[in-house]
Amino acid sequence: MDSKLQLRIQRYGWDAAASVYEIEWQQHLAPAQLALLAASDLLPGMAVIETAAGTGLITFPAADIVGPGGSVLATDISGEMVKSGNAAAEKSGLSNVTFQRMNAEALDCEDDSFDRALCALGLMYMPDPRAALNEMKRVLRPGGLASVAVWGERRNCGWAEIFPIVDSHVHSEVCPLFFGLGSAGALVSDLEAAGFTNVQERRIQSVLSFDNSKRVISAIIDGGAVALAAKRFDHATRQAVDEAFLKSVEKYRHGEGYEIPGEFVIASGTA
Repeated sequence: MDSKLQLRIQRYGWDAAASVYEIEWQQHLAPAQLALLAASDLLPGMAVIETAAGTGLITFPAADIVGPGGSVLATDISGEMVKSGNAAAEKSGLSNVTFQRMNAEALDCEDDSFDRALCALGLMYMPDPRAALNEMKRVLRPGGLASVAVWGERRNCGWAEIFPIVDSHVHSEVCPLFFGLGSAGALVSDLEAAGFTNVQERRIQSVLSFDNSKRVISAIIDGGAVALAAKRFDHATRQAVDEAFLKSVEKYRHGEGYEIPGEFVIASGTA
């Protein structure tokens, strides 16, 4: 896919998901986000940049750690995500957090400006993940640390059928290589190719717990990667997609609820 087209899809797709994303995903992404923060070795007074920050699920905990003497620049391709993040920062009275709309593959930042660079579950959506990692390294000071999290292998993520199901109804090409970075050694290889050293990786097995089918649909379809495609569905198509997806996760249903497996990969490297 043309990279400019993919960026537009991501921008408007996450604009469409912004109002649902944090409500539906905060709990489910917490294991990966906590592991990412632990791997980041944040300290008071540090300057941090975050790419694909979304509404700030990692941003605000990071800001708490670096404190008023530090700063967090949270960037995202989605204007609605940025708007939501800035509103939350203002409401909380945080002066050390700023959200800006920015392409992770071309950061509008000076070289050697930050002590830490974070990217929580955003690299999979970028047209050129290696370019984004190159940018993270460029803006880090020598000795700075980059920490990234991605979804793991497709076979270990029980919700993965949503992509072919959606594409069978509308030609979306939302995330053609979504699980590529989750394969064994892929994230380490890309970090090393970007020039990072002392690269370390770990995998986390998780379970996405949903109270009922409505919450499953809301999270996976309306609050995630296929939200923009879902906006194009007519009523019949939406019903067919919902039914097909619920059928794909039926084996994970327990009563009215669902326990859907997931996997995350966390990696960090030194600039």
